Amino acid sequence: MDKFDEAMKSFAGMSPVQMTEAMGKFKKMCTCPSCPTYTLCAKNAQELLFCAIGRSFVCISQEKNCICPTCPITDQIGLKNRFYCTKGSEMTQRYAGGLFGKK
Repeated sequence: MDKFDEAMKSFAGMSPVQMTEAMGKFKKMCTCPSCPTYTLCAKNAQELLFCAIGRSFVCISQEKNCICPTCPITDQIGLKNRFYCTKGSEMTQRYAGGLFGKK
């Protein structure tokens, strides 16, 4: 079991209050607003934590540059993918990679 799988198992055991607190902590660590791909629309919609919540369906459609690998959340919970704002959460990308294979 890798670091991400362990984190997901830990989150699954949390109460709703604990999960809200954990997401609040991650929102404070989130570096999405400093990413070149992040847009004014995403800022106004307060979109964050694409790695956990999933892609932006309205505000971000063009990939410019990805800073996900430098985000402190990446190391803390063992993220391996990129461009969560356009490609979906870590879990989504891992599932798709398992079904269709990785490039």
